[in-house]
Amino acid sequence: MEKSAAAMLSTEEAGVLTNYDFVARRAMESLFRTLENFSEGTIVVDAQARVVWINQRYATRFGFEDPQKAIGLDCEKVIPNSLMREVVETGRPILLDLMETRQDPMIVIRLPILDDRGNCVGAVGFALFDELKTLTPLVAHYDRIREELASAHRTLEQTRRAKYTFASFIGNCSATLEVKRLARLAAQSDAPTLLLGETGTGKELLTHAIHAASSRATRPLVSVNVAAIPDTLLEVEFFGAAPGAYTGAERKGRKGKFELADGGTLFLDEIGDMPLILQSKLLRAIQEQEIEPIGSNRIIRVDVRIIAATSADLPALVAAGKFRADLYYRLNVLPIPLPPLRERQLDLLPLVYSLLDEICSRTERHVPVLTQAALQLLGQYHWPGNVRQLRNVLERMVVTQEGREVDEDRIAFLLGISLPSAPPAAAPAAAGEEAVSTADAPGYADAMARFEAQYLARALGQHAGNVASAAASVGLSRAAFYKKLSAHKGAGLINAQNQWAGG
Repeated sequence: MEKSAAAMLSTEEAGVLTNYDFVARRAMESLFRTLENFSEGTIVVDAQARVVWINQRYATRFGFEDPQKAIGLDCEKVIPNSLMREVVETGRPILLDLMETRQDPMIVIRLPILDDRGNCVGAVGFALFDELKTLTPLVAHYDRIREELASAHRTLEQTRRAKYTFASFIGNCSATLEVKRLARLAAQSDAPTLLLGETGTGKELLTHAIHAASSRATRPLVSVNVAAIPDTLLEVEFFGAAPGAYTGAERKGRKGKFELADGGTLFLDEIGDMPLILQSKLLRAIQEQEIEPIGSNRIIRVDVRIIAATSADLPALVAAGKFRADLYYRLNVLPIPLPPLRERQLDLLPLVYSLLDEICSRTERHVPVLTQAALQLLGQYHWPGNVRQLRNVLERMVVTQEGREVDEDRIAFLLGISLPSAPPAAAPAAAGEEAVSTADAPGYADAMARFEAQYLARALGQHAGNVASAAASVGLSRAAFYKKLSAHKGAGLINAQNQWAGG
């Protein structure tokens, strides 16, 4: 009796297990059919990643009107960028992956097919795109993120490209020409270059020009203003940090400026303000062309060209023990001194014209007309802030000017200076003394007009009478150059025999 009951229980259990197995098989078949019906496409491959079955929709999408023509082909020949082979080789599924196609990105599921022993004998893939509407926001989000990332990459590349060339360094006086000559030599070399000069003399602009003319022009130009970064952050700024080295670096760490500038140029502005404790590490990075991020034992090789700039007296800092002598000698391989604006008087007029054109174009305002007295006052000013100060004055003049003409009173106000009072009347000449005649002495306006006429005529002669080239060299448009030439010719300041080409 007991044996009979046990036999009956065993038979019942076997039936239940058989029923479970049946339901499981039916569930798998039902799941396959459901996914196949609701997906954009389905494909099955064998252990060699060859297509053994593909539905009509999927075959048509990839150019096979007859699905049978895809059978036996490697999966990559049917579906470019397919990862079915990876699933077969690893035996691991790839769930909810985004696959790029010639039409739209597709969300796909790839599952391995295992035999009873657990060996992978193939794989099945489902492309879930059109019918599963709940995934549409995910695709839209992916497209938006991808576009934002591409835009960020484009913006970053643009900011790390040179913005200026040697043509942007306006001027033709002897001091300016010497700066350009040395800078062009620096562009042909990878040796460290040291730009020396007062603030506002154009050191950053010249750095961009050197980089743009060098063999590294297509690589990044990365700038670091040493004076603008707290001492505690400078080491991270230069060399980066490993994940977990400090708060905020736990996940990915941080790349330093040396690593970001790899293959390109690293501009170290105001290098004279660098803390003494970090100067030895900077020297090693420059000499060895390798860095070690904070919190890491990993050495990173870099290929970086160094351009440094300072308004400080580095030899005096070296003598005072505030700047390492060995670092100074390493940076001072190609020194380029930039003269202050007060020593570039012949460049003032073209600088004014060039800056006015650029400012008015950017602000969409008319170019104001400066009287000769206003131009003379600009020429007499000391310009302690150099070209940066000149730009600031001209920009304030443009955005606050109501009329078209700017006189010396307006310039004096913008410069914060007072015009000299009118001189007192001359006392009568003493008996026996010859009175000094001032009738032949030109006024300020006449003197500046003559200077401008000579300046423009000389520029025209240097370019063989080509107005377009001469105008470009002094920072004027061709139309403005013509207008000034005609005015000076009408006033008799340019001889009638002086002709010019149309350019």
